[in-house]
Amino acid sequence: MPHSQTSAPRDGFPRGRLARGASPWLLPTVATAAISLARARRSRRAAVIAVPATALAAGMLWFFRDPEREIARGRVISPADGVVQSIMPWKDGRTRVAIFMSPLNVHVNRAPLAGTVTSVEHIPGGFVPAFNKESENNERVVWHFDTELGDIEMVQIAGAVARRIVPYIPEGTKVEQGDRIGLIRFGSRVDIYLPEGVEVAVEVGQTTTAGVTRIDRD
Repeated sequence: MPHSQTSAPRDGFPRGRLARGASPWLLPTVATAAISLARARRSRRAAVIAVPATALAAGMLWFFRDPEREIARGRVISPADGVVQSIMPWKDGRTRVAIFMSPLNVHVNRAPLAGTVTSVEHIPGGFVPAFNKESENNERVVWHFDTELGDIEMVQIAGAVARRIVPYIPEGTKVEQGDRIGLIRFGSRVDIYLPEGVEVAVEVGQTTTAGVTRIDRD
């Protein structure tokens, strides 16, 4: 579908880009590493600090990576990198697919279908581990997309470490399948609700890749 002026950014960015929303975490760690390395030859204390500071900066760079993806074809694609934690029939006929993201996964989430964002709602809550059943009451952002399959709900859920969800686009934005739509900092979970009659193609324990793994079956 063609983009309007309110469309989400496409994937035409240089390879090796970092996720939007990373600056508050990344800049202080990189600055500390750079300063301690510069002073390491003249200060024993700086040399001691330089090792963990550099390791932390490298870890942050790895965590906030945002690689390019060749977007797959299919009606519904995975919004997140991670592992399928559960597949649960819902009372209204929909099926919830929950994807757990560890700190090692890419944490930029993508639009599962093309359509229009009809709602982006932030809901305050707790911060229990994302693999815990009680995480359904965690801090979260609930998305609704108007798509060719009707209303599609997607939920970004913060975890024990992830205390910040960063939506990239507002309500009313038209997106194409696979567009970047937001970031969850550190370990967390993403749920997607498939409409009644749509068969799930993934299994519990299966690894998913955002924009690549197909969630539904023909």
